[in-house]
Amino acid sequence: MKRIVIFASGSGTNAENLIKFFHNRENASVIQVLTNNPHAKVLDRAKKLKVSALSFNKIAISETEDVLNILKAAKPDLIVLAGYLWKFPDNILAAFPNKVINVHPALLPNYGGKGMYGMHVHNAVIANKEKETGITIHYVNEHYDEGTVIFQAKCNITETDTANDVAAKIHQLEMEHFPQVVNDILSK
Repeated sequence: MKRIVIFASGSGTNAENLIKFFHNRENASVIQVLTNNPHAKVLDRAKKLKVSALSFNKIAISETEDVLNILKAAKPDLIVLAGYLWKFPDNILAAFPNKVINVHPALLPNYGGKGMYGMHVHNAVIANKEKETGITIHYVNEHYDEGTVIFQAKCNITETDTANDVAAKIHQLEMEHFPQVVNDILSK
């Protein structure tokens, strides 16, 4: 049984979708959710779905090995960043090489980098009058949104679409594709 740990910072809809997808599967399960936000809704979602959930602060992940030690104890086969907003630390990446992935709400390399998340991305896509956007699932390395691309899915943008419309389309792509891509990675 493969073990998945999810990092999230906000509402946790992607985390919930992943937990439900892997519930009662024989090949993998989500064993823990970690968040940098003690008020994140992802904590409630995980609790309702009976998955261990913990919050941590900047010191625990950046200045000590507390989060690294939690991960070492959990022995994840894959660490999934699902709306996690902090830069992922090098010491964890070194301890889990090629085992950390992220979903980004744009077609990388476009609209990636520090500060490019959520509505910031969607507003930029609309401001630049893009005709399409999408999601990118990629390995995480020491630079924001520069790891090897695993999967991309696209959607069209109409002239009347707002940033909120784009956000809804991106959310749909994430719900549809993210769990299956995680499953495919774990099945290799």
